[in-house]
Amino acid sequence: MNSPKKILVVEDENVVALDIKKRLTTLGYVVPSIAASGKDAITKANGLLPDLVLMDIRLKGEIDGIEAAQQIKTQLGIPIIYLTAHSDEETLNRAKQTEPAGYIMKPFEEDDLRTIIEVVLYKNQK
Repeated sequence: MNSPKKILVVEDENVVALDIKKRLTTLGYVVPSIAASGKDAITKANGLLPDLVLMDIRLKGEIDGIEAAQQIKTQLGIPIIYLTAHSDEETLNRAKQTEPAGYIMKPFEEDDLRTIIEVVLYKNQK
């Protein structure tokens, strides 16, 4: 049997982050950590080497989710799914340049989250 997939959650709103973690755990995934900033996300991704990163775009700190995603993807090759409330054209265009594995709008349905995660994990099997 395969071991549960590790997903790093990057979300700066604690209540939202804990809700996402709870949903992922219910779906059978492991959430080894939650990062609240872009810098924290890069550090934790390097240490944990998760199978996938769920990344909010707007984060506190100097590095936003798009910049953090670019570094994580370039350095580690870990797929990124953006989970965001922002879909303005400028944000979307910046996000597209990082070639994310997916883009989910908040609020989201648990089935939609599970579906995109499963497809991304399947496409990125090591």
